[in-house]
Amino acid sequence: VQLQASGGGLVQPGGSLRLSCAASGSTLDYYAIGWFRQAPGKEREGVSCISSSDGYTHYDDSVRGRFTISRDKTKNTVYLQMNNLKPEDTAVYYCATRYNYFRGCGFYDYDWWGQGTQVTVSS
Repeated sequence: VQLQASGGGLVQPGGSLRLSCAASGSTLDYYAIGWFRQAPGKEREGVSCISSSDGYTHYDDSVRGRFTISRDKTKNTVYLQMNNLKPEDTAVYYCATRYNYFRGCGFYDYDWWGQGTQVTVSS
């Protein structure tokens, strides 16, 4: 499976962005999908993940209530709606996937990665 992330950009604090992760080569119906981010000098961290069959969602405490992960099976795409963005959300955001049902959101558990998309929150 190949993943293509897009939607990053420069936004002011309090603004919104929607990231997209489009998959090709396989349907995502049987895959867990996650969004991860890495800021300069920091370890990659899980932001939000969604399981395959029942759509169980996980959010890091730092984004809960501001970010929403969703999947559109007809478009084979997963989205991350990011609202009320803060400067500390600045990072390169990656989407990744792993086969089969999974509820975790550790980056080390995901196998296929897309390229990153830069999100910069600054006034």
